[in-house]
Amino acid sequence: MDQRISLITLGVADLPRSRRFYEAGLGWKPVSAMDAVCFYQLPGMVLGLFGREALAEDAKRPIDGTFSGVTIAINGRDRAEVDAIFAEALAAGAKALKPPEAVFWGGYSGYFADPDGHVWEVAHNPGAEIDPDGGTRFLPEA
Repeated sequence: MDQRISLITLGVADLPRSRRFYEAGLGWKPVSAMDAVCFYQLPGMVLGLFGREALAEDAKRPIDGTFSGVTIAINGRDRAEVDAIFAEALAAGAKALKPPEAVFWGGYSGYFADPDGHVWEVAHNPGAEIDPDGGTRFLPEA
């Protein structure tokens, strides 16, 4: 498994409020934004904002004091790499939360928890590119 982080997703209580903070307050520009999620390109990785309850539902992990509504992601170059990373994590002792599957946004995604309960997503996003050095870049929307 490559040693990299592709995406950090923050589960937020109010997406429009959070977007105003990052965009109007901090001056960040979204690379992709929809009604339910927004992404900001950072050097070599992406920050995502997603409704907290929707993120908990997607990760199959309730926000209960052990899950704060933050996920860390490793993007795979294709579905096969996602499956391989997921299997390697389970073999190392991770707990499967949601096996990789086709998802509503057109990609392929699964979740696991590390031994301390930190939630990781492993995903293939057809709208993202992974550089040879492991950096993740969202492609401009067509």
